Amino acid sequence: MKGSCACGRIQYEVQKLASVIQHCSCRTCRKSHAAAFNTAAAVKPEHFKWLSGEQLLRAFESSPGKHRYFCSHCGTHLIKRTDGRATFALRVATLDDDPKQVPEIQIWASHQVPWLHYGPEVAVYPEWGPGHK
Repeated sequence: MKGSCACGRIQYEVQKLASVIQHCSCRTCRKSHAAAFNTAAAVKPEHFKWLSGEQLLRAFESSPGKHRYFCSHCGTHLIKRTDGRATFALRVATLDDDPKQVPEIQIWASHQVPWLHYGPEVAVYPEWGPGHK
């Protein structure tokens, strides 16, 4: 499976995921991704390689030993590495290919935002909603 950042300057390839896909609602993920939750899966380093743009990666330590890597041009978060772990977290939304699995768990539900809501009463549009110019 191939993936990339929003501007396309960083590209990668992953052979397979090492865990189920999960949604994380922790405050740090929400703030780092500017979203209600982050969707990730574990990847073993030997199943991952950077195809281009690795020199554009920058990182910040969001908590002790946890490093979040992002594109220095467009800001897309791509992976998270935690000191001492054999795997790292791939930001699944950066995949360009279908991982052929769906999220199975949600973690840090205690941090979930109260306004997140899906269901039949939420209007769905295939592209822009009415009135968009």
